[in-house]
Amino acid sequence: MINKITHITVLVKDQDEALKYYTEKLGFEKIDDEKIGNFRWLVVAPKTQKETGISLMKAETQEEKLLTGRQTGGRHSLFVLSTQDFQKTYSEMKTRGVIFKNEPMQNPWGMAVQFIDLYGNQFDLFQSKGK
Repeated sequence: MINKITHITVLVKDQDEALKYYTEKLGFEKIDDEKIGNFRWLVVAPKTQKETGISLMKAETQEEKLLTGRQTGGRHSLFVLSTQDFQKTYSEMKTRGVIFKNEPMQNPWGMAVQFIDLYGNQFDLFQSKGK
């Protein structure tokens, strides 16, 4: 039986550049950085939740390079990042230079806004209603 998700892969052009973005702009923490020959296993996660890491994998093949920044086809968010203080997190991210696609919206399920990473991947910043 599968009991949890440990890693999610995001294809990147440059791992050092991606590491800088995810740690400095989003406030994530590097939790693993190993080299095995030419392969680099680089993982980041929110400082408060390290059970599921984001593997920043260098796009090597032509197909992977074409998918970088468009892993969901450009229509949907790659994943949703949750916060307990939406306005504070949104303001901090904006100050750090994160590019938002729209203004925050109050939805029946909570506050949300879409942003893009340095390669164009879309993510949602979200705070559940009543949390």
